[in-house]
Amino acid sequence: MTARDGIAAPRATLGSHVLADLAGIDAALLRDAARLETILTDAAQQAGARVIGAHFHHFGGEHGVTGVVLLAESHITIHTWPEHGFAAVDAFMCGAARAAEAVDAIAAALGTHAQVRQQVARGVA
Repeated sequence: MTARDGIAAPRATLGSHVLADLAGIDAALLRDAARLETILTDAAQQAGARVIGAHFHHFGGEHGVTGVVLLAESHITIHTWPEHGFAAVDAFMCGAARAAEAVDAIAAALGTHAQVRQQVARGVA
């Protein structure tokens, strides 16, 4: 806080971490590991991040997918439940990369109609 006005000075953060619950998604899409990898990779690049790797796994049959896109700026992850039309997405980015923009791009690509989001400042200095 500044002594003069009693208002806390802005604090720098090391990164932004966005957690999103996305619902109302087509079950077939939530089982398609290759398509989900493309969606998350494209979203990362759109948000200004540099992709350094990815790994996605489909659990077989009617089950879902878990996947991670590794970024120079951190990561994006997804875990899906096709039987519920639901995906949990986690985007953590530092530097100039924009985690919230990545989550918005993922939600749009998944055609979601409902989402719950939390944004957390990480490494508050």
